[in-house]
Amino acid sequence: MKASVEEKFKHNYQTHLKHLKLKGLQPKTIEAYSRAIRRIGAYFNHQIDDLSEQPLTDYFTDLLDSHSWSAVKLDLYGLKFYYTHVLRKPWVAPGLIKPPKAKLLPDIVTVEEAQCLFVATHTLSYRVFFFTLYSLGLRLGEGLRLQVGDIDAKRQRVHIRDAKGNKDRFVPLPVATLRLLRRFWQLHRNSVLLFPNRHRGLKGAQRASTPLDRGGVQTTLRKVAAQCGLKKRSPRTAFGTAMRPI
Repeated sequence: MKASVEEKFKHNYQTHLKHLKLKGLQPKTIEAYSRAIRRIGAYFNHQIDDLSEQPLTDYFTDLLDSHSWSAVKLDLYGLKFYYTHVLRKPWVAPGLIKPPKAKLLPDIVTVEEAQCLFVATHTLSYRVFFFTLYSLGLRLGEGLRLQVGDIDAKRQRVHIRDAKGNKDRFVPLPVATLRLLRRFWQLHRNSVLLFPNRHRGLKGAQRASTPLDRGGVQTTLRKVAAQCGLKKRSPRTAFGTAMRPI
């Protein structure tokens, strides 16, 4: 009996993954919604296809004791997606969860703080990357996905592809950023990627097929932020929402 329950759960979980991909969701959303089903499945011993309001109340209450409201919302949305697209069932507990409304202004680094971060970043590829994020007002993923062909020097703009909500957009290209990117490209000369990975050094960067490692970028930014005495909630978010060119 237990084996059949687990097999059914595994089958439905794989169907869940397929629907997540077919609906064109972003990779981070796919991971969050799939993690939700794994976590909920573990909590209910893989029996999640006929949950009623009371066990759902118990689950989300327990989850909120150890996780943030963000995790609660993602698990809720992931389970709703599972019920809608895998089980083809209506959601059983509308109005069960109502996260508190909070409107926080993002922490924005000042020009002086940004300059400190650039100076404290000794690895050239990271320093140019941080400058580009700040001057263009990009999120981390948007910067990592930048390609050489996205830089339109003639129109002084940058094509940001596959941004939040699967939408493209154009952002102004400051002259200082264009000059810096040109000098940086002359060093690595990758025909596609603006920020190729550093796995095989400068010589390997020309043939690299993947961008800078996200984890390496985040770790470096945390270190230099600490060196500069920045105590903001999230230095990465501060870069990602800074819109002022320098």
